[in-house]
Amino acid sequence: MTSPTDMTSPADTTSLTDATSPTDVTRDPYDLVVLDMAGTTVADGGLVEQAFSAAAQRLGVRPGSDEHARQLAYVRATMGESKISVFRHLFGEEEKAQRANTAFEEAYGDLVDGGRIAPIPGAREAVERLTAEGRTVVLTTGFARTTQDAILAALGWQDLVPLTLCPADAGGRGRPFPDMVLAAFLRTGAVADVRRTVVAGDTSYDMLGGVRSGAGIVAGVLTGAHARDQLTRHGATHVLGSVAELPDLIARAEA
Repeated sequence: MTSPTDMTSPADTTSLTDATSPTDVTRDPYDLVVLDMAGTTVADGGLVEQAFSAAAQRLGVRPGSDEHARQLAYVRATMGESKISVFRHLFGEEEKAQRANTAFEEAYGDLVDGGRIAPIPGAREAVERLTAEGRTVVLTTGFARTTQDAILAALGWQDLVPLTLCPADAGGRGRPFPDMVLAAFLRTGAVADVRRTVVAGDTSYDMLGGVRSGAGIVAGVLTGAHARDQLTRHGATHVLGSVAELPDLIARAEA
């Protein structure tokens, strides 16, 4: 009969230790970078609020009314969340929520087509540097796929990264759930450990999604919806002036 000590030789034990040592994980590079779009890599100049107002008006909410102000405050507080989830909260009935979401996506798409968006300064260069360093960059959004594609086309970013994700691509829940980050982790296979993932965004929900995914770096940026205190309160490990600073942050973290 083989004893437990006979089953694993000293050589085998060393091999197992080497394969699973926590110190090996800390030496691995941050080779998966998951970036939000609007407010993080894309400057939309308040288009979300404009598109929301158009959608709300279509459902009978008068601009300037108390109801409009209340709903707009909720939209601001939940920036980064899947838009259909926002409209479900605001309008309750699924049919109304779907109508509002369709109106929002149409209005936002019209604004995008009108040339109302631009890259955050240094964003494209940051993505290109990260890619040149051997990292996999994924762009995510709370918008529907049609709107995400319109933004990418307007910026000429269709081939900038190997993968883009919207909530529907990751089960439909969107942020603050970690699903899009985890979908990026699973689909790309860029890292063996989710702790070697970097998440960057401009909203508290971006931070929550990053923290809940287990990402090792969750970086807030100050070019979008939420301020430093909101980002840190919701789990940011770092707060940057913009995404342009992210490559240097990652390099320092790996040093």
